[in-house]
Amino acid sequence: MQKQSAHFLFADQTDIEDLGGGLKRQMLGYNHELMAVKVWFDNGAEGYTHKHRHSQVTYVEQGEFHFRIGDETKVLKAGDSCLIPPNVEHGAVCPTGGILIDTFSPAREDFIEAQDDAN
Repeated sequence: MQKQSAHFLFADQTDIEDLGGGLKRQMLGYNHELMAVKVWFDNGAEGYTHKHRHSQVTYVEQGEFHFRIGDETKVLKAGDSCLIPPNVEHGAVCPTGGILIDTFSPAREDFIEAQDDAN
């Protein structure tokens, strides 16, 4: 497993992983402490409900997302963001299609391993 991304990553030279279900993901940079990821959602795509040990901040770049964190659901639009604490169930539905920028601390090892397996 690679411990750190390159210092400079160019959008047209960085792999975009098709996750299925109308979702795609592109790594924006990471080391063992921090990771940023761009995620595309097709109209109606759903980020399944899950939880993980990582702190997460998500920024809505484009579209509308119905975000659930714990027992609370809010509609987030471009320019909005949310904080997801470790081990709290969360998920999102994107009725419009859109783009999220997810940041994680520490880095999501499972994302790095999936990228390594794809290459």
